Amino acid sequence: AINLATALAATGWRTLIIDLDPQGNASTGLGIKQSQRECSSYELLRGDATLAECAIPTAVPRLDIVTATVDLSGAEIELIEFQDRLHRLQQALSGAEAGQWDICLIDCPPSLGMLTLNALIAAESLLVPLQCEFFALEGLSQLLTTVERVRGRFNPELFILGVALTMFDRRNSLSEQVAQDVRSVLGDKVYQTVIPRNVRVSEAPSHGKPVLLYDHECAGSQAYIRLASEVIRRERDLRAA
Repeated sequence: AINLATALAATGWRTLIIDLDPQGNASTGLGIKQSQRECSSYELLRGDATLAECAIPTAVPRLDIVTATVDLSGAEIELIEFQDRLHRLQQALSGAEAGQWDICLIDCPPSLGMLTLNALIAAESLLVPLQCEFFALEGLSQLLTTVERVRGRFNPELFILGVALTMFDRRNSLSEQVAQDVRSVLGDKVYQTVIPRNVRVSEAPSHGKPVLLYDHECAGSQAYIRLASEVIRRERDLRAA
């Protein structure tokens, strides 16, 4: 989410990230300190603050973020009290000023709990980052089942925009096998761009920077730029349809 959002912003798209993961990795990876997270996605979900109040600029031009704090870990329980608990994020996003952002990325926790359901109900489409490892395939099948349930009950317009293969190691035959298996099942839903396993991509978050700012020339950065181009093409095709 960090690197794709940065690449999208670099192309000129006004981009918003909503960090919906209690670990707050997207916030940390963009160099947002805890002292800057006075108004986070936790307050947004509770209705204690508006989207305009929670969104803050990052060091990347045209990239804003709604940060996450550890308070978000209690939201799963607290939201049970709300009758519209699964639609909290959808309602918050509906208050966005028209034309303020061109695209919004919601960074979800790895579990399919109430936070992720809020994101799936609020979203128009789903972009799935898939590690080129065997167990990731099992997780993908579970996710696809959940998406169908969400489509059936809450958000019939939700669709998979694409699957991005990540942490691809060309020296490992398993990576190639996983990539082939995913493409055989999902076809053109899988982006052509593959994000390689790259040391610079792994190092960048510890410096509070997207890899495109940390090392613009590395293989990982170039891959994210190509992925952003693919995402933009698909988005434009959908909006023109």
